[in-house]
Amino acid sequence: MAQHKVNYLQDGGAPIALTTIDKLVNFGRSNSLWPMTYGLACCAIEMMASGASRFDFDRFGTIFRASPRQSDVIIVAGTLTKKHAEFMRRLYDQMPDPKWVISMGSCANTGGMFNTYATVQGVDRVVPVDIYLPGCAPRPETIQYALMMLQRKIRSNPASRAQKAKRLV
Repeated sequence: MAQHKVNYLQDGGAPIALTTIDKLVNFGRSNSLWPMTYGLACCAIEMMASGASRFDFDRFGTIFRASPRQSDVIIVAGTLTKKHAEFMRRLYDQMPDPKWVISMGSCANTGGMFNTYATVQGVDRVVPVDIYLPGCAPRPETIQYALMMLQRKIRSNPASRAQKAKRLV
């Protein structure tokens, strides 16, 4: 009876992959983004279309959530009024760290054509924004591209935002 001994450390053995914990965690985070649906105006229609069958967000591992405590990305789609800004900030604060923000459309980015006393002239005055989507209203392909840019940003990030904030303090 012959015994076969396998030595995996010699050439032709099992492949060995080396990486850091940060890269592994960021890879998992970038491929399982759960955005909170936050549609305020006409841009919300395009955001809903991106989750539909033609522009399927599920293939990116992205599932829209309605709860801030289960989501890590907020897509602000549309015109933000000053009356509603406090509520949006409260939802942002309820999201777990690390969290990201996508500002979608000209109205969310700069207030758009609504330059009035009641309109916030950019979501970045209320919450920190990671990705800006220009246009009125941006197409679902643009939202998918923004999601891919956010994934790239997360993967290249050496540490989470919470760790960076602790280093700055």
